[in-house]
Amino acid sequence: MAQPLRFRFSPHGWSDGQVQSQILQRLQSNIGAESVGPRFDINGSWRTYRFEMDNGDLALFATDDNAYWMGNTETPQPLWRTDKIDWEEAPYPVARWAQRELLDTLYERDPWLESYPYLSWFFLPVFMSKDGRGSTQAFFRKHAAGFPESGWREGVTFFERFLETGVLDEYRYTMAGKLGTSVDVDHTRMAAAMAEFIAAKLLTEAGYGIVPEIEVTTGHSLDFRATDGETNVLVEVTRPVNPDDRRAAAVEAVRETAATKTSGQLAEHGGGAVLVVDCSNFRRQQWEEVLAEQPSVGHRPAVVYRARPSGHIEGYSEGRVPLDLDAAMGFV
Repeated sequence: MAQPLRFRFSPHGWSDGQVQSQILQRLQSNIGAESVGPRFDINGSWRTYRFEMDNGDLALFATDDNAYWMGNTETPQPLWRTDKIDWEEAPYPVARWAQRELLDTLYERDPWLESYPYLSWFFLPVFMSKDGRGSTQAFFRKHAAGFPESGWREGVTFFERFLETGVLDEYRYTMAGKLGTSVDVDHTRMAAAMAEFIAAKLLTEAGYGIVPEIEVTTGHSLDFRATDGETNVLVEVTRPVNPDDRRAAAVEAVRETAATKTSGQLAEHGGGAVLVVDCSNFRRQQWEEVLAEQPSVGHRPAVVYRARPSGHIEGYSEGRVPLDLDAAMGFV
């Protein structure tokens, strides 16, 4: 499975002749390619190239004293041994130019995304990736971003409004990559990834600063560190598979999923982390069954909740939770 889009860095300048012979001609002979004029200008002394492939792939190249390649297509052999770097490591004019080129192409192919500029920008590395450029958009448009009993506009707007706050901008590549770049929609995995975004929204609206992917001494990573002036808490997020997709009833689905997490990652961690069980993919009737019984998840402290696209979050807690979440959700 291809990875989210990143730049390849070449530590020397390329002449136009080298670009034509070592990049364009190789692409033409392998998969069919055309060099077309870039759609946007770039500041400074950079020369820019846009390559469009017969199969719909796209590649961008910018060079002055150094060179930067980005594409959702095969990488020409002369660039195989170049280093991959994140967007933030590329010069600002190059990163901005590539972003404008990719966003314009994304909106051309999926016009509905133009109404959601923050979502489009944040998930651009997967929306325009080689394998994920169809499945990731489909997850938001056809599957309402994992919200059942909801129209896709409501589900997409929920995440658009959260991403607009900018609290995850610094961690864009890490968090966007959680959606994956599989060719087909992997609903279970993609919905589980969005549970982490809901948890991030909950924590920040409760007043905590967050950092994702915290490495612990066991060699694992927990999903978030939540902090304020007096609090420093690790948070692990899990999402039960919707009972429609398994034999277990809603209550048992919560128990089973939590048990898997607590007997593995959290058990090895040795305690102290808050377990968040996100049931936002449950239908109303399923969630009411969970609320009526409030099953133990086998770990303390824990918070079990369900979020709706309106922003309303309700749930229950188990044990003494070292986070004050009252401002962000209702406890039953």
